[in-house]
Amino acid sequence: MIKEVQGDILLTDAQAIAHGVAPNDHFDTGLALSLRENYPAMAKDFRHFCRLEHPHPGEVWMWGTVNKTRIFNLMTQEPAKTQKGHPGAATLSNVDHSLKKLAKRIKEENIKSLALPKLATGYGKLNWKDVFPLIEKRLSELDIPIYVYSLYKKGEKAKE
Repeated sequence: MIKEVQGDILLTDAQAIAHGVAPNDHFDTGLALSLRENYPAMAKDFRHFCRLEHPHPGEVWMWGTVNKTRIFNLMTQEPAKTQKGHPGAATLSNVDHSLKKLAKRIKEENIKSLALPKLATGYGKLNWKDVFPLIEKRLSELDIPIYVYSLYKKGEKAKE
């Protein structure tokens, strides 16, 4: 079940959050920045993962805590052209590949609920009317609640 909600995704009751990043992302804008501020170890672990694995767009990296928080980092954007540069734009192909891999990981990890933003439409620069059908295509087969945060309202809990 996919449900659009409004509120602060960081206040979700969902077991996992998924968001879009680029390989070697610095987590310095948007939701990635908020996640880095709330989970500084995740950003550090992501940098380490990228140095070791050299991920490509379309891949997924999951990070978790002992209290069962799970964050799926979907590599929807192209990597920066230089080490200190900003990530490139997202592509529909990268989003589609990431969502397909996310669906598989959700099953493997036995995730019971998921929250995600309007994936790849902010800094990724894609159009929501093109992205949402991919979310429906890849995630509607999952038999779990999926909350799409279509409007960010800082500090406000969504009606999930």
